[in-house]
Amino acid sequence: MGVADAVRITGVDAIEVLDSRGNPTVRVYLQTGDGGMTGSGRGVRVRSTVPSGASTGEYEAVELRDGEKSRYEGKGVKKAVSNVKDVIGKELIGMDVREQSKIDRLMNKMDGKENKGKLGANAILGVSMAVAKAGAMATNQPLYRYLGGVDAARLPVPFMNILNGGEHADNSVDFQEFMVAPIGAELFSEGLRWNVEIFHVLKGILKHKGLATSVGDEGGFAPNLGSNEEALELIVSAIKKAGYRPGDDVALAVDSAATSFVVEKADGMYDLKWSGEGKKDREEMMDVYSALISKYPIVLWEDPFDEKDWNGFKMFTDKFGEKIEVVGDDIFVTNTKFIQEGIDKGSANSSLIKLNQIGTVTETIEAVKMCRNAGWRYFLSHRSGETEDTFLADFTVAMDGGHLKSGSACRSERIAKYNRLLEIERQLGKDGCYYWK
Repeated sequence: MGVADAVRITGVDAIEVLDSRGNPTVRVYLQTGDGGMTGSGRGVRVRSTVPSGASTGEYEAVELRDGEKSRYEGKGVKKAVSNVKDVIGKELIGMDVREQSKIDRLMNKMDGKENKGKLGANAILGVSMAVAKAGAMATNQPLYRYLGGVDAARLPVPFMNILNGGEHADNSVDFQEFMVAPIGAELFSEGLRWNVEIFHVLKGILKHKGLATSVGDEGGFAPNLGSNEEALELIVSAIKKAGYRPGDDVALAVDSAATSFVVEKADGMYDLKWSGEGKKDREEMMDVYSALISKYPIVLWEDPFDEKDWNGFKMFTDKFGEKIEVVGDDIFVTNTKFIQEGIDKGSANSSLIKLNQIGTVTETIEAVKMCRNAGWRYFLSHRSGETEDTFLADFTVAMDGGHLKSGSACRSERIAKYNRLLEIERQLGKDGCYYWK
């Protein structure tokens, strides 16, 4: 069998599996050539599993759910699985897995909807990720090198979410994520170690104060606190107690996920309802943010305002954009149309990048390229409903973004990404690099 045969798709299959929240998701199997599980021939067999978000933007690509209330409370994905096997798979037989863009665009054309609502973004992304993995294996390259080229060698600074609030936790904290970032480390493995040590020290501090040490969806602690600022105070205490210098060794980052506490149908009004800090207009929210950014070593702030509050985002970026990274998530949803609008309006200086927000590997890469060409940064991210699939780790190195959020120092679906990055760091050896800016 020649190489041309070894890269041709000969089989596509899928099953319904569970994500980290116990909700159904799609797992895709793809085979090329005459290889597969028997190991015969020159073909390969790969699998990919699709993550799912809880705090989702209105314009994200659509997960196809069955809506059958007697099964998984309507969250089943049998329709999406069927679309992989009976619709998408049949069209891809014989195609070359190295033609990622061609395959992704074909699937989008088959769906015919901008939001991928016919076949389901969960079906399409599962196949797209599998095609990329198969292309890497068929050409005997690690996935990060296959997608990123020979220069893919930068390990990301791990922005580790160690305290949860908002939609990701059942507590009295409004902001969704409080992260630590080891910007002063020399290696990824060193930075990861610093984060883990801080995580465990924070657990001890919470215990000593009689606060809960249960964790939210992404593995961060989810105690009831008196204010959103108290979360930052606790984390700074943990950084110091762990033996590191706040701002020099380890910085902070916050994801407000403000769409989760915007006042419905109000213009620029927000309700810090879980902490009890009350309703605030856009200017009052700016005062809250300004006080925190001036007091704490914060280097990145994500979604300070609602996904439709372009004025709020611009106000925030105008004031803080020279000092910190201002990241749009729900407002951009990894979609080049919205990212371009943000670039034109000066609404941020960075976009969060999530594969399942847009639904194909090709479109995600296009979003990264748009940010890069505009001089923006881009922040690779997991989802709250994750899986053990490590695609994101390789993809982050391939995209050369320099930072990643993949959850806390517990929950195996989060640790899997960090462990894969440790493997990549070892593979790269002296060719690897790690730095914040």
